[in-house]
Amino acid sequence: MPVERPTHDPPTTLSQSVLIPGPPNIRLSFTPLAVSTAGRGASSEAPASIGWSSIRTFVYVDGFNLYYRALRGTQWKWLDLLAVISRLLQPHHRILTVKYFTARVSATYADPSKPQRQDVYLHALQHYRPEIEVYFGHFLRHRVRAALAQPVGNQRTVEVMRTEEKGSDVNLAVHLLNDGWLDAYDCGVVVSNDSDIAEAMRLVRRHRGKRIGLVTPGTGRPSRRLLAHADFARHIRVNGLRNSQLPNPIPGTNFRKPAAW
Repeated sequence: MPVERPTHDPPTTLSQSVLIPGPPNIRLSFTPLAVSTAGRGASSEAPASIGWSSIRTFVYVDGFNLYYRALRGTQWKWLDLLAVISRLLQPHHRILTVKYFTARVSATYADPSKPQRQDVYLHALQHYRPEIEVYFGHFLRHRVRAALAQPVGNQRTVEVMRTEEKGSDVNLAVHLLNDGWLDAYDCGVVVSNDSDIAEAMRLVRRHRGKRIGLVTPGTGRPSRRLLAHADFARHIRVNGLRNSQLPNPIPGTNFRKPAAW
């Protein structure tokens, strides 16, 4: 069977700034993908061909998107990110790094312990999985006027506080592009349904010949814009969350799943 080869040869050495282990002078080869009818641009991933036993894989997780599409209101927030992604990928993927893009939460009157729970989780995650790197955006709170569902007399709007997460999608796109240009990975897996990331996926795929996987949190339909630039697509479903929880407590530490989770 003919094999598909990358548009560029892997370098014989790697930049020290990337810190990616692996033997030199290895050429990646894999069988062509079978096109899937699940979505435009996406395809089902074929197993690796003989010639190279693993594909260098980086994972880029949009924490805000993951939380609100798959984790909010569930008991599965004590999530092992590396485990849940590993379950979705073929065995030939060698996950070198999981980059988790999030923002520091603030205490509220209704929930003053939110920052402590987040800190415990992030420390536990990085202690148990040293492959995980955390990058922070920020939350922005500001006043906006919103329409009332049921106007009261002449009052049709009300002033509310809106909280928006800023920076994570931009940070994710920049890292996906930068790591691709540095040849840090053969395959980049994007965990998000934010269509703003589509252009970064397109560029790194077209100009660097990188394979891109799309993992959609939850059961909703993936973004068509993202699917158009993905080589394969997956969903994170409830069973995957349930079967990918961190140990409680984290071995050798005092990190435990927060009681509220």
